[in-house]
Amino acid sequence: MTATLTAPPAKPAAVAAPGKRHILLVFAGLMVTMLLASLDQTIFSTALPTIVGELNGVDHMLWVTTAYILASTIMLPVYGKLGDLIGRKGLFVGAISVFIFGSIVGGLAPDMTWLIIGRAVQGLGGGGLMILSQAIIADVVPARERGKYMGIMGGVFALSSVAGPLLGGWFTEGIGWRWAFWMNIPLGILAIISAVMFLRLPKVEHARPKLDVAGMGLLAIASTGLVLVSTWGGTTYAWDSLIIIGLIIATLVAGVSFVMVERRAAEPIMPLHLFRDRNFNLTTGAGLIIGIAMFGALAYLPRTFRW
Repeated sequence: MTATLTAPPAKPAAVAAPGKRHILLVFAGLMVTMLLASLDQTIFSTALPTIVGELNGVDHMLWVTTAYILASTIMLPVYGKLGDLIGRKGLFVGAISVFIFGSIVGGLAPDMTWLIIGRAVQGLGGGGLMILSQAIIADVVPARERGKYMGIMGGVFALSSVAGPLLGGWFTEGIGWRWAFWMNIPLGILAIISAVMFLRLPKVEHARPKLDVAGMGLLAIASTGLVLVSTWGGTTYAWDSLIIIGLIIATLVAGVSFVMVERRAAEPIMPLHLFRDRNFNLTTGAGLIIGIAMFGALAYLPRTFRW
């Protein structure tokens, strides 16, 4: 018998693993999208007094910020679950496209109604930009290096918290507040090109995804009702008015129904077992407190100061 020497088979993971240059190109595109989404949460804080004065909408000033945050908050878990079920690349490109469309609507807005609609459409795309960017990093970056990239993306959000109000004031005093929308178009197109050319994600094998449509709808109703109660209560309507009481009841019913639906859903949009994790609860609570303080200040400071 003669021994036959054969070369060891190549490892599939090594062949499929993206190179350092490829990861950096993908990461650059993801950084642009994160910057777009996070800037739009802060850039209008200093521009709002001028915007509402030009469009005669002081009474609806708060909704310029609230519409974006509410829409993006509702869509965050939706994009996350859909990305797991049907893949992230197509959703990512779609979210950027929706964001660009919202920017066009806002940039052309002739009054406050259209401005708020544009901001809401931006939020529908912006929620996907944030959650999908972070999920894609987990797909393309090895686990041992993931913390480094995620830390940089967190730094982008911190930068936008400072740069957003400064840019908003600069646009308002210079070339005009509408450029807070127009600047998103070339950056969004650049992000789409980067995703199409460089983003290579593993294919998701699925026969027929089971979408939690009921959970999505109930989450949207509960979130919207909570925002309307906190926004209108004691200002637009009295706390004991039928509208506020009806909204409170609708919010509670939608919230309880959401929990019941999620317990039975095959693919829940928000798995309830996460709330058994102490670290998840602590970080979620900390994020809630920070978000209330930060976005509350950004929304109300423009009413206090004259720029």
